[in-house]
Amino acid sequence: MLQISRKIIIADSEIEMSAIRSQGAGGQNVNKVSTAIHLRFDIEASSLPAFYKQQLLKLNDRRITQEGVIVIKAQEHRSQEQNREEALERLKQLIKSAVILPQIRKPTKPTRSSQKKRLDSKTKRGQIKSTRKQVID
Repeated sequence: MLQISRKIIIADSEIEMSAIRSQGAGGQNVNKVSTAIHLRFDIEASSLPAFYKQQLLKLNDRRITQEGVIVIKAQEHRSQEQNREEALERLKQLIKSAVILPQIRKPTKPTRSSQKKRLDSKTKRGQIKSTRKQVID
């Protein structure tokens, strides 16, 4: 079981994992042992709350197919168990990131004193520059 939060738990039966051969260099081991993990998680068929499902489907992530299936491939480690844990952790992070809503920016105005300071510094700078002008006879 994958625990997302205190109340939300995903059963192992909802997560489909299969072992496949890793890509890239690996010496003699690469052609014999299936160490990479291919994880598939169907959002619509899961037991996640409706809000989680909506937020996940709204995400613009290449790991989510148009059918609403999350596909994660983990092949960083040389052991199958470590790749399995890595894939589950990535799924957990993806689900958590979908639910965090961005903070709404509250527009603010500069204070009167800061506006006055800014204008005073501009006039002072202008006076300094005016003293640099050429003197015309």
